[in-house]
Amino acid sequence: MAISTDMVKELRDATGVAIMQCKKALEEAGGDIEKAKIILRKQSAAIASKKKDRELGAGIVAAYTHAGGSVVGTVVLLCETDFVAKSDEFKKLAYDVAMHVAAMNPRFLTREDVKDEDLKAAREVFEKEAAVVPEVARKKAVEGKLNAYISEKVILDQPFVKDPSVTVRTLLDSAVQKFGERVELARFERLSVK
Repeated sequence: MAISTDMVKELRDATGVAIMQCKKALEEAGGDIEKAKIILRKQSAAIASKKKDRELGAGIVAAYTHAGGSVVGTVVLLCETDFVAKSDEFKKLAYDVAMHVAAMNPRFLTREDVKDEDLKAAREVFEKEAAVVPEVARKKAVEGKLNAYISEKVILDQPFVKDPSVTVRTLLDSAVQKFGERVELARFERLSVK
């Protein structure tokens, strides 16, 4: 199938990835835009992993205040250069992640940040809930509930509030592909009146 410029433009508008990468993804996907998006997501994870050792020397602090001023989400989003940090797209990404923090109230940045006492307390609750599950499936049920609980609390594992088909980690990985630099969420905070 011939890849038209309109198809490339549509994919670029949807992803923000470079034109040539969009064209290659469309060619690989046989012109299917949704498949091309998946291909680009896979590529972005690989690119992000290659750049994980690069030094982060710039970044931005962004805040989102929910209507009414009762909830605020703030983030520190880092990158390699001031050129990227000062770009409107990077600022928008930081703002969107701050909005996610305000909306989803994550507690941890990574799975490694989850404390043992939090895991122990959650496991006890899930073991009580799983008491009605047959013995052979009980351990698997508890582990499944524990994994789901952790995913709900870890920001990088949460479905992104503006597009639940991607996680925050996937969003940041695609930013690495878009900007050509390592991008990392260093810190977040959520403040609320209640």
